Amino acid sequence: MYKIAVLPGDGTGSEVVREGLKVLEAASRKYNFKSETKIFDFGGERYLKTGKTLDNSDIEELKKYSAIYLGAIGHPDVKPGILETGILLKLRFALDQYINLRPIKLYNADFCPLKDKKTEDVDFVVVRENSEGLYKGLGEFKNKGTKDEVAIQISHNTRKGVERCIRYAFEYTRKRNRKKKLTLCGKTNVLTFAWDLWERTFNEVAKEYPDITTDYAHVDATTMWFVKNPEWFDVIVTDNMFGDIITDLAAMIQGGMGIAAGGNINPSGVSMFEPIGGSAPKYTGKNVINPLAAICALGMMLENLKEDKAAKALEDAVIKVVKENLKSLAAGKMGYSTSEVGDLVVKYL
Repeated sequence: MYKIAVLPGDGTGSEVVREGLKVLEAASRKYNFKSETKIFDFGGERYLKTGKTLDNSDIEELKKYSAIYLGAIGHPDVKPGILETGILLKLRFALDQYINLRPIKLYNADFCPLKDKKTEDVDFVVVRENSEGLYKGLGEFKNKGTKDEVAIQISHNTRKGVERCIRYAFEYTRKRNRKKKLTLCGKTNVLTFAWDLWERTFNEVAKEYPDITTDYAHVDATTMWFVKNPEWFDVIVTDNMFGDIITDLAAMIQGGMGIAAGGNINPSGVSMFEPIGGSAPKYTGKNVINPLAAICALGMMLENLKEDKAAKALEDAVIKVVKENLKSLAAGKMGYSTSEVGDLVVKYL
């Protein structure tokens, strides 16, 4: 029995989560496992009514669950940053979800914006450090509001935090067993303190993994190669900010935000899985948003729970839908409604 905490969140989050839970129910019947879900109302509407994002008691409650399934966070009537910091980042930090995992996989070459790229050319994974760096929230203003104002934002990196992320990436590369190649993505030529630590740690840990080929690419070069030669990559490990940036570009080359799923992973605790496209408020209630990213996030959750057969079958069903049914991965252009796409995945499952 898996206890799943469901956070539909804002905007279209409840619509895509609804389809994911439909698929979860079908998968549990077919693959003989049970799940119990509880809906939590954390998000913009709750904040507007109560002024609350997440309390410590909410965090303690979520620690009791097998996994967290998130729809989207972001409300047009709430100032940007409040919900993201008070819910998303607070969850990641409080639950020590120190890995952000982003599989990048092209299921239909027709939906790739890159010329002459085949499905096998876009198949890599980004392992992003998820709890440190610039997103730690450290910094200060000096002389705020004056002509001499200075804003300082600190990138906070610890040996422990960097090493556990890098070690996870090596283990993941070995388990993935594709090209067995791990690329460190950074900026060693300019950010000489943080990336000296990252590079030294990467090279030291690499000695323990002689079966893994390693290389390095500056973050700006990485974005260039994503567009020119995505087939070069297998697994990429990087810091919090760079990971946040490059995975949005990666989402585009895999077909768009409609198919982009991610996991916030605590390998020994509670992990959280989500579509990365945001709340898309302009599509709310129209039944046109693509639910496949949320469904793929559910597949990542099942894999994390060791329900590998169900996760594989779910991915195969998504591939079939993308290859055989959809005209586009964009909201309102799929040729099917949100609920119809969910029904197709259940059918093929």
